[in-house]
Amino acid sequence: MISVKTLSAKTSRDLAQMAKKKGVPGWHSMRKTQLVNALIKLAEEKTEQKRQQEKPRGTAPLISAKTQPVKSAKRAKSHAVDESPIAKEIRLQAAEQERLRSIAFEPASNKAPTRDRIVLIVRDAFWMQAYWEVTKATVHRIKVALGPNWHKSRPVLRLLRVSSRGNTNSFEEVAQEIPIHGGVTNWFINVKDSPCNYRIAIGYLMPGEGGTERFHMITKSNEVLTPSANAETDETWTDITNDVEKYYSLSGGYEENIVSGELRSVLEEKSGQALHTTAFQNIPSLTRFSRTLNFEVDAHMVIYGSTDPFANVTIAGTPVEIESDGSFTVRMELPDKRQVLPVTASSRDGTQRQTTVLAIERNTKVLAAMNRDLSDL
Repeated sequence: MISVKTLSAKTSRDLAQMAKKKGVPGWHSMRKTQLVNALIKLAEEKTEQKRQQEKPRGTAPLISAKTQPVKSAKRAKSHAVDESPIAKEIRLQAAEQERLRSIAFEPASNKAPTRDRIVLIVRDAFWMQAYWEVTKATVHRIKVALGPNWHKSRPVLRLLRVSSRGNTNSFEEVAQEIPIHGGVTNWFINVKDSPCNYRIAIGYLMPGEGGTERFHMITKSNEVLTPSANAETDETWTDITNDVEKYYSLSGGYEENIVSGELRSVLEEKSGQALHTTAFQNIPSLTRFSRTLNFEVDAHMVIYGSTDPFANVTIAGTPVEIESDGSFTVRMELPDKRQVLPVTASSRDGTQRQTTVLAIERNTKVLAAMNRDLSDL
C-alpha cells in the first residue's frame, strides 16, 4: 500500500526514481513533498480506474421516475455500447495532453493564487531560476480566446536579454524559448554570456500566418543582472532560504530602476522570513560591509570520463548526457557522508556493459570562531 507515511520515509532520490519510472511529468524539478503528492495522486487515479473497470456492467444509479430524463431509444442504445480500447486510448491521450498544456497553478492546499506572477532569481553567473503562478481563470480565458488553435498552442518561457541602444530606453530581444508543461512551477535556466540583464515572460506560442508562431504573453518577471564568472558572487548556494537577502540582492531587489514587488513577495513567502529593507539600504557603506564575518565553505564533486559517443552512461541509475566526442562531465553535490556511486556504460544494442564503482567520503569539521575586540588591534 502506498501512503504518505511510507513515501515520506523514503529519500528524495528514491522518490525521484519512482516518479521517473511511473512517468510523472516534471519529476526532475520537484522537491520531496511535491514528489510524495504526485505519487499519491497517481496511485489514487490508478485505483479509481481499476474500480471503474471492475464495476459490473449493466448497472445504473437509481433515479426516481420524477427526475429521470427522457431518452430516445437510439441514444440509450449508444450509451449501452462499451467503449473500444482504441477510443479509450485516444480519450486518455487527449486528457493527458490537455493536462500538460494547462499551466494553471494547483497548490497542495486550498489556497489558490489570485493573480498571475513570475519572478526570475539569480543563482550564480551561469544559472537562474524562474518561479511562476498562473491562475485557472487566465488559462481558461486564453483557451476561449484561441478557440480551435488552443490544441495547437504550446506553453513556453521566453527569456529576454535586456540591453540599451544608446539612450535611456531599454531593448528586449529573445535569448531562449523554453518549452514547459503543466504540473511544474519552476525551471532552472542556463546562460553563458554573463554579466547580462535578463527578464523572463511566460505564455503560449500559437500558430500564426505564413507558418510563423505568435507569442501570447501572460505576464513578465523582474529584471536581473547576472554576475561575472570571476566575481565574488560566483559560488553555489544549496538553498535560497539559507541566504535569501543575497539572492534578493543578486536578483535586482535593491536596484531602484529594476525593483520588483513580486520578487520580494515570493522570496518572503518561500523563505518564511521578512526581507530587511530599510531607508539605509542605499548607503554603500551599509550595503557592502557587515559587522559580522560571513564565511561559508562548501564542496562539490565532478565526475568525468569518456566512452563511445553512442553509448549510454548512468551514475547511480541516473542517465548522463554524452558529448559528441564521447566525453561526459557531471557536477554533483558532495554530502557530508560516505556514498557509493556505480558508473555504468552500456552499448546502444545492450550487448556490452562496464561498471566502475566510486566510493567517496566527506568529513567536514567547523572549528570554533575566534573573536578579538577592536581595542586589542
